[in-house]
Amino acid sequence: MPTKKYDAVIVGGGAAGLFCGAQLATLGKSTVIIEKNERFGRKLRITGKGRCNVTNNCDVETVMKNIPRNNRFMYSSLSRFTPEEAMAFFEGIGVPLKTERGNRVFPVSDSAHDIADALVKFCLDCGAELVSGEVTSLIIEDGCAVGVRCGDKEYRGGSVIIATGGRSYPKTGSDGFGYKLAKSAGHHVTPITPSLCPIVTEEAEECAEMMGLSLKNCTLSLREDNSTKPLYEELGEMLFTHFGLSGPLVLSASAHIRDIEKHSYHIDIDLKPALSNEQLDARILRDFSDFPNREFGNSLGKLLPAKMIPIIVARSGIPSEKRVNQITREERRSLVEVIKKLTFKVKRLRPIDEAIITRGGVELSEIDPKTMQSKLCNSLYFIGEILDLDAYTGGFNLQIAWSTAYACAQAVEYTE
Repeated sequence: MPTKKYDAVIVGGGAAGLFCGAQLATLGKSTVIIEKNERFGRKLRITGKGRCNVTNNCDVETVMKNIPRNNRFMYSSLSRFTPEEAMAFFEGIGVPLKTERGNRVFPVSDSAHDIADALVKFCLDCGAELVSGEVTSLIIEDGCAVGVRCGDKEYRGGSVIIATGGRSYPKTGSDGFGYKLAKSAGHHVTPITPSLCPIVTEEAEECAEMMGLSLKNCTLSLREDNSTKPLYEELGEMLFTHFGLSGPLVLSASAHIRDIEKHSYHIDIDLKPALSNEQLDARILRDFSDFPNREFGNSLGKLLPAKMIPIIVARSGIPSEKRVNQITREERRSLVEVIKKLTFKVKRLRPIDEAIITRGGVELSEIDPKTMQSKLCNSLYFIGEILDLDAYTGGFNLQIAWSTAYACAQAVEYTE
């Protein structure tokens, strides 16, 4: 049995848990953070391809717009701890930051380890205790969370904070156990599915032919098959893989895909968004006029990446061996349409193990948005990815972690 009672017991030593511990410690509140991995911040260390997209250098309204579902829940905590304040915090603990394209914020070192290590060091320097161990259950007495069991040990506190993450990247410790803890306290958990996840297409063979090809400055649109209005449309970067599509635009588009068994989706890619159909047709005519006797299959080198040309040629319906001076206006129109609207049918998302973030989690109607405290169990809090919140790529998901953790830390009361 423990000889000490803490102000707060935090379950999970990832982004939200460490940040909450850091805030609590600076407020003079005794805190223990329990993490099942020996190394704290394991998932944080691989975010942003190991560079850690800490936040987005934008205002609160922009963050809200980049949370496609349940964003109103975040308004209070985001207003109290903004991206600007997140940046100031990390620079204040010794991690210089830089802002890149899309207002994405990274450490100057391009190392996610610097963010995780700085958080760990700050927690320890401020007096927080970091314990490696696996929590097995909550201790709830008289409708109040008073601690957790960790093997044959108990850690008791005035508050218990669940920061175990979601289900994505389970090897880092995000295995969904936090949902079981939530349910044991009477909470509902919305369906758990992948978000910010690569997409498998029906045209996987075509994508495999273009595997490794990265497109910059293309426009991607996601639509339901029976709708002309896009669910998501953005200019940016994407990547072709052996199974389908990936990259920033595709990951963000995946956040809008719901219940693939009941809904059908397709993706349209505009390869030349800066050109109208008429301008693109004029450009093609110029290229054709330079080498009027060249075969069509060999005529698109100035316009498109080499790996993509066979796919565009096949989809245009124009024979590859046809001389460009014999191509009709109608055939050119078909070519323009393919380039301006290269369509792929969504088959499914890749497994949740490959998702950057989890969609679904603890039902938000059961959580106080100002404090992150449970409405069902006193002194029990939920922060970060375990909540039913997910955002687009660009640092917005980590900002959710920082803001919910901050709101929680401000709410935890001192324990006599």
